[in-house]
Amino acid sequence: MFCEVELFRDVAVIAENLNRNGLVSQRSIITRLLEDMLNEKASKDHGYFLAVTSLKNIGKGEVVDESGDVFFPVVFNCRTFLPYTGEILQGVVSHIFRHGVFMRCGPIKYAFLSARKMPNYHFVAGENPIFLSDELAKIEIDIVVRFVVLGVRWIEKRGRIKKEFVMLASLVGDSLGPISLSGSDELDL
Repeated sequence: MFCEVELFRDVAVIAENLNRNGLVSQRSIITRLLEDMLNEKASKDHGYFLAVTSLKNIGKGEVVDESGDVFFPVVFNCRTFLPYTGEILQGVVSHIFRHGVFMRCGPIKYAFLSARKMPNYHFVAGENPIFLSDELAKIEIDIVVRFVVLGVRWIEKRGRIKKEFVMLASLVGDSLGPISLSGSDELDL
């Protein structure tokens, strides 16, 4: 789930950020690194980039081409989030359909829980559709659900989804299902 990984990036600092002596402040390099990581968002191998936790090394900058931009090799540690099959997670229900529900789980926007993987739950149609269990537990919008991960897939780009992981979820197992009333203190990135 959460990992600490060492990463390497070439950080480009534009010529405008150079001072009169042609030097670049460490702050400019770090700011650019953080902007680059925010834009990159995630990678297939490491998962979602959550935070740069430590800076290990900033190498000597090299001027590339006539623009005057300077590239610095940077080595740093980064905290990441990458779920794996069999892991128990929690998600907040965002959409309910006859065939299942979509949940958000941290930075993952698309965790699908099929109606087939919700034993003893039945779809109840209406203005605010829900899934209701034989024990009267409800799965509705904004409810936190504990689930097991059945599978994780990386999607580089498909329609509106770019550099995202999607998950398949299940409630088959012990202590799985809705765990709270509406609302959550989930991390929304």
